[in-house]
Amino acid sequence: MDGEIEIPEYFLCPISLQIMKDPVTTVTGITFDRDSIEQWLATAAAVCPVTKQPLPRSSDLTPNHMLRRLIQAWCTANAIDRIPTPKSPLQRSIVVKLIRDVNRRGADPSAQMNALTKLDDLAAEDDGGNRRCMAEAGVPKAMLSFVIRSFKGGSDLGISEALRVLKLTWTPAAEIIAGDNPDLIQSVMWILKIEIEDSAKSNALVALKNFAEIASSTLIEKLDLEFFGEMVRILKERRCAQGVRAALHVLIQTCSSGRNRAMVVAAGAVAELIEMELSHPEKKTTELVFGLLAQLCSCADGRQQLLKHAAGMAVVAKRLLRNSAATDDRALCVMESVARFAATQEVVAEMLRVGAVAKLCMVMQADCADYMKKKAREILRLHSADWSNSPCIQVYLLTRNPR
Repeated sequence: MDGEIEIPEYFLCPISLQIMKDPVTTVTGITFDRDSIEQWLATAAAVCPVTKQPLPRSSDLTPNHMLRRLIQAWCTANAIDRIPTPKSPLQRSIVVKLIRDVNRRGADPSAQMNALTKLDDLAAEDDGGNRRCMAEAGVPKAMLSFVIRSFKGGSDLGISEALRVLKLTWTPAAEIIAGDNPDLIQSVMWILKIEIEDSAKSNALVALKNFAEIASSTLIEKLDLEFFGEMVRILKERRCAQGVRAALHVLIQTCSSGRNRAMVVAAGAVAELIEMELSHPEKKTTELVFGLLAQLCSCADGRQQLLKHAAGMAVVAKRLLRNSAATDDRALCVMESVARFAATQEVVAEMLRVGAVAKLCMVMQADCADYMKKKAREILRLHSADWSNSPCIQVYLLTRNPR
């Protein structure tokens, strides 16, 4: 904006100090830009940022139409891009009615679909006001209920829309809604097996990821081999990057116990993780792959499967110092588990042959966290007698204290 134009002080939001696009007045009598005051109420103390008077988060925000018109007229007069007229905020009563239409028993399927489509459109319009209003009105609970009813009734009508709305309106508060409902897990398993578009299956996996993060250990312990086999199948098919990442999150969250880790390994996860890495996935996916691989290699069967794969140890060595600090940490955990608990003569020789020992030496000299260097040193010491004649070890010993 041209520095010579003086902006009237009352056009500026007291929080952002920018020209207000959608001025609203609070119960304390102060006018703010809607986005700024809504963000303040969502994250800060429940007081007015100007008067310091109590300002409950549920306070009504009254649109200041007169001030908005003055700002728009001033922008036009000064050849500044005109502030667009904001859309009216979504009314809670409209959302409640749509929820009622979705959940009405015996309702006409076309009426349900119409309500779901409208909710989908409202959630897709923006990532702020509409979604907050919908979450507060109970849309996530309604969508969960709809998905579970559809599963029990064997109907996939409206499932795609419901899952998309659930994904867009899920908030931390929705965790209370989900609770420990085993029907949700069964519903997602059903969705993954029926003929439906990949985006819907991806959204179902995202819902499962959110659920797995807050599910109780009791429910997690009830998961069976069929469940883990389905998650591994998602990794094998790799039809949608978002779905794959969600499945990896689910496996990481659910294989904390030895029982579940054994079933994840039995489902063939280790080999699929290695194959994924051979296809050069995105950085975030690699971090998740190694996060899960480190857990699986903490058990004997997991280490055995890693070493059974021709590229297992080579992939771990290759990714070390090539992706991120999180990946480095997990790769070192895998190497330590193998070197400490599965180090036969052949394994020790393979670690040297595929460059794992060389990478450990590089960690000692790289700009890594001290604990990583310490871990690399401990791994090298485990088999120093076997690796001491390696050229890479000799180079390290000659250069570890450069002058």
